[in-house]
Amino acid sequence: MSHSLTEQEERQRYAEIAADQDLTACEAALALFKQYAKQRPEVVALWSFGLGFALGWKLKIW
Repeated sequence: MSHSLTEQEERQRYAEIAADQDLTACEAALALFKQYAKQRPEVVALWSFGLGFALGWKLKIW
């Protein structure tokens, strides 16, 4: 599994997003999540599926 950015570059981009003073905390978190999802879509997809499955199982209405 190869990623286009090195770990150092990835940390630098995350730090730039987090340090942006124009963003609220929610906007910064969303921007970081979008960046992470672009770099690791398989991880985000599996977590989304797992959380959806667990919530659907526990919150079933029948």
